[in-house]
Amino acid sequence: MKKLILTTAALALTAGIAAADGHGKTVRMGTEGAYAPWNFVNDAGEIDGFERELGDELCKRASLTCEWVKNDWDSIIPNLVSGNYDTIIAGMSITAERDEVIDFTQAYTPPDPSAYAAMSADVDVEGGVIAAQATTIQAGFIAEKGWTLVEFATPDETVAAVKNGEADAVLADKSFLDTVVGQDGLVMLERMEQIGGGVGMGVRESDQELKAKFDAAIQSMKDDGTLNAMIAKWEVASQW
Repeated sequence: MKKLILTTAALALTAGIAAADGHGKTVRMGTEGAYAPWNFVNDAGEIDGFERELGDELCKRASLTCEWVKNDWDSIIPNLVSGNYDTIIAGMSITAERDEVIDFTQAYTPPDPSAYAAMSADVDVEGGVIAAQATTIQAGFIAEKGWTLVEFATPDETVAAVKNGEADAVLADKSFLDTVVGQDGLVMLERMEQIGGGVGMGVRESDQELKAKFDAAIQSMKDDGTLNAMIAKWEVASQW
């Protein structure tokens, strides 16, 4: 693991040097586009959701020209490190493990409760099979507990696994599950988990100037109430 982290850090340094002169031009915003209401692709084929609106406002406040890049979740950190885009803004919780590879801005939302959805309200999550998206805080939580975990590449696949009987429940951000409960008999369980350290933007370790610009923009949105209003509009987390 240490070797992997060191190799990744070296790649980040190289990518950061290559991109150092580019932030006066266009900053590429990497997101998954598959995690409503945080980020999704709308009917027009465009990135949409809370983080699209937030990212556009942050770029405006930071006087940056930005463009959006869609990337699968399982490679979203490696492709930031390798220079495919300049930030991650994808509902990514700040964790110590991720912080060893990339850097984070200050959190733009508090931790969102993680919830369970199932086809029956009496599912025993500790004794059942739980689906989660791979490399998420939810997958890490289930693995740490020693429960039976099945991982999938996308959020939609975790929900489908519950509906088709591959898993007894899915653990994900409550705000995401709010968009799917009620479909085909899917119900929310009463039990919730508080995991993760809030959601922030990921940047390469070498991009401290870019991080500072986004930190200042996030703080300005907190100070004037704009961020809380946006959080309430999209119902992604509790307010600050």
